[in-house]
Amino acid sequence: MNHALIERSGRVLLILIFFIISIGGLVQIVPLFTNESTVEVVDTVRPYTPLELVGQDIFRREGCMACHSQMIRPFRDEVDRYGHYSIAAESQYDHPFYWGTKRTGPDLARVGGKYSNEWHVAHLRDPRSVAPESVMPSYAFLSDRLLDPSTIKRKFRTLAMVNVPYKGVHIAEAPADLVAQGTPNADVDGLLQRYPNARTGDFDGQPDRLTEMDAVVAYLQSLGTHVDFSTLDAAGQGPRAASQNGKRGTS
Repeated sequence: MNHALIERSGRVLLILIFFIISIGGLVQIVPLFTNESTVEVVDTVRPYTPLELVGQDIFRREGCMACHSQMIRPFRDEVDRYGHYSIAAESQYDHPFYWGTKRTGPDLARVGGKYSNEWHVAHLRDPRSVAPESVMPSYAFLSDRLLDPSTIKRKFRTLAMVNVPYKGVHIAEAPADLVAQGTPNADVDGLLQRYPNARTGDFDGQPDRLTEMDAVVAYLQSLGTHVDFSTLDAAGQGPRAASQNGKRGTS
């Protein structure tokens, strides 16, 4: 009797669908209001430097995220291969994030510092020179494309509108910081104050030129380097957060 009523009345069916969806939505949303924050605060997580941000833009432009995810799942085989599983704080300044659902190549969430700059350049120019079974195309052309620092301020202003903590000094110094990070022997004191532990120097093997290859390698070398996972909370669930126990993590 009840089934017949539902099946014959589109209005009743729609009401019941709305009711069921509402319950499912409330179950997911209401618990969020009981937390002080949905993202654990990790002091050492910082926004990208100008050079790293340009590298991320190129990474997206070339569709690299279609083959390389940036999220380590909390499963033993993932952790054994890539390292500590990913936490939300690591992606809080990514717009968009690159968690991904498919891997043709390895996950890149912890690739920063794993290989030298020279290795990354060789891999991007001729992937099979360092990974014989790779199906990745060559990106040698990145070494020939010079960067234009004049556009970086607009990127910073846009990201500041979505709560990435780029302040006035970050925006004002962005073009100079972009050039300084990829230039050997440049004055990087101000850059390192704004972006602690950022890698600096020549990234692409061409110290007299600042190219897209510099930007992509700088971006890759930053991935997974902002959190020290050897410092865990008492439950062993994640990095120590200043908001919970008053201690600062290390990068």
